[in-house]
Amino acid sequence: MTTPTSRTRLSPQARRAQLLELGARLFATRSVEEISIDVLAEEAGVSRGLLYHYFGSKQDFRLAVIRHAVEHLVEQTAPPAEGEPLERLLTSLGVYVDYVLDNLTLYRSLVRAAAGGTDELRALHDEGRFALTDRIFREDAQGEILTDTPQARLVVRGWSAMAEEMVLTWADDPSVMTRDELLSVLALSLPALVDLT
Repeated sequence: MTTPTSRTRLSPQARRAQLLELGARLFATRSVEEISIDVLAEEAGVSRGLLYHYFGSKQDFRLAVIRHAVEHLVEQTAPPAEGEPLERLLTSLGVYVDYVLDNLTLYRSLVRAAAGGTDELRALHDEGRFALTDRIFREDAQGEILTDTPQARLVVRGWSAMAEEMVLTWADDPSVMTRDELLSVLALSLPALVDLT
């Protein structure tokens, strides 16, 4: 027998944020397809109608949760403001690897959906990828990590797809190399690839 979840009155913004966080937590351990509106409503302690009120449909809710997760990933992996460019890249990559491991089911769902899903999901995936790679070219107090050229952007785009695939494959079998070795391969391969152009 289950006990009903007590409901708390929140502002619309706070309730929407709460539902997005809950969705991200649920999607971190279950595939998007496994989560029904009933499960979401029960976990949140709200009615199905309230979920539909905030998000319109289950698909709209999924998209909102994935957008929230992508924004969180981009925010969490921002390179530190200080340090050598390679150190900053290593730090950012380390946070990225940890984020993927902590949200493996959600991240895999996003990558699979981007490969064969809707235009909206592909756009969200691309938006996240561009946000992650564009910062490599952004100038700040420490300067650019790489010089911004069309050739460098093409290489970085390919490198980011490689990095995503390597991290997801490594997550399946981390005995292949240590986390530090993985990070070193990823970080050192970027400038090496760009130097070839």
